[in-house]
Amino acid sequence: MPLPNGFFNVPPGKVAAVVTYLEMLKKPSLRQGPSQDSWRLEHANFPDLHQYRALFRLVGQDWLWFSRLYLNDDELAQILNHPLYDTYKFVVDDQPQGLLELDYRTEGECEISFIGLAGDMIGKGAGRWLMNRSLDIAWSRPIRRLWLHTCTFDHPRAVQFYVRSGFRPYHRQIEIADDPRLDGLLPITTAPHVPLIREYPSANPG
Repeated sequence: MPLPNGFFNVPPGKVAAVVTYLEMLKKPSLRQGPSQDSWRLEHANFPDLHQYRALFRLVGQDWLWFSRLYLNDDELAQILNHPLYDTYKFVVDDQPQGLLELDYRTEGECEISFIGLAGDMIGKGAGRWLMNRSLDIAWSRPIRRLWLHTCTFDHPRAVQFYVRSGFRPYHRQIEIADDPRLDGLLPITTAPHVPLIREYPSANPG
């Protein structure tokens, strides 16, 4: 059934994002970017889940990443410790500055579940470097499809970056969720580009 055109209210206390799904069906030619001797990608084990959550916050807090933060220890460990799930740290001068997660749990496919950098690394070419490593690793396995998703909470040039990397947009959704800043999961000042709405100013918004 086709959805009607128009505007639809998002209740106070909720956030809404347009989610774009992108895929590639073969490894593309890699776009060259800068590299530094101090940059490296390490396969990561997180026996202390506090370390993982700290890195997840470092990378994703500015973009309102919250899904992992709602998981309890058992739920999170079940994902990170799965034999078909790989987690990597992007390390600069021995300090974690980025996160990459590759999910091979669907046969013949890989999802880039999370990829991102700490704010200080954005704009230095590290995103291209990390994406190139991601493509090398993912396509080193016998997969037929690599995919990821991004949303309007993310960096405004995220979709363009993924398209330049060889991905093709193929699907779109609207995600509505509780605002994680209102229940204390994230600081109230997080992601100022996503307006915080506790209540409507009147009974008839708009």
